[in-house]
Formats: sequence, structure tokens, C-alpha cells
Amino acid sequence: MPGNTDFTATTHRLRAVSAAAVILAGLTSCASTASVESAPEAHDPLCAEVMLALPEEVGEFEQRRTTSQGTSVWGEPSAVVLRCGVEPIGPTEHPCVSPAGVDWVWIEHDDHTQLISFGREPSVELLLDQDYINESTMMNVQAALSGPVAQIEQTRECVPIDQTADDDGAD
Repeated sequence: MPGNTDFTATTHRLRAVSAAAVILAGLTSCASTASVESAPEAHDPLCAEVMLALPEEVGEFEQRRTTSQGTSVWGEPSAVVLRCGVEPIGPTEHPCVSPAGVDWVWIEHDDHTQLISFGREPSVELLLDQDYINESTMMNVQAALSGPVAQIEQTRECVPIDQTADDDGAD
């Protein structure tokens, strides 16, 4: 139909929309996706609530996509990794801190610090890369991520560091 201008204009619009979609898909695929193993209880509906409440930025680090449910990452390379649905931690000798009203058990490893929410099920784990996060930044990260984690009801509390665990066997 050589003389049909409506057909030609529609065709050009469709091609333009298709080209824009291809360019947009190409741009979004450039964003790095972090490979993170999901936790055993990542499917828990409370994890979904936590995930929806997470901030897009933690300190100077921007949130990135991950490959699995119930996980989030900030920074590239990954400075902060969050996994919801990890196995709850019981009584432990590790210190417990409580920024922003959430108890976190603090476990030092050679190359990272592991923080596990205490007294909340499902539990949330934070892995903080020591190459990018120093001790003062760790407290800021904990405070920023405690708000979303606080959506999970707390059923037990840590015992303050200056007290013994004789009362209830908790941290």
C-alpha cells in the first residue's frame, strides 16, 4: 500500500518503540547482578516484607540486583550482602549489639564480618566485606538495615555485653 500514510506512520512508531525497548533492555542488562545463595527460609512471607522495605543506598553503596530470592547487595564489588531466612542463632559467646532496636550477633571472620539478627524468625544475615566496610561504617550499615528487619517480630532479646547469660541463656 504505497500511498497509505497512516500505515507508514504507524509502522514508524512501532519501529521506534521497538528500538527504544531494545536499547533500554541493553542498558539494564549492563547493570551487574550479584550471585548470592538464598537462605533456607528465603520464601518466608516476612522476608518479602523486609525486602520491600530495604533502602536503595546504604552509606555510599548502591543496591544491586541479585540472583536469588530474599537477598540484596550494596556496592560493586559487594560491600554489604543481606540474606533473609537464615537459620536462627541460639545462645552464643559472640557479642550482641542493638542499633536502632534490632539485636545483631557480631561474628568476625578473616575477611568479613557476619551479623545475624537475634530473636527474630526468620533471621536476617548481613555479610560485610572488611575491605570496604570499617567498624564505624558497620554500625551505620546495621542502623540503616535494622528498620526493615524490625518488621519481623522480636521474640527474644540479647543479654547486654556487661551481663552474663545466666537468666535465660540468650545473648
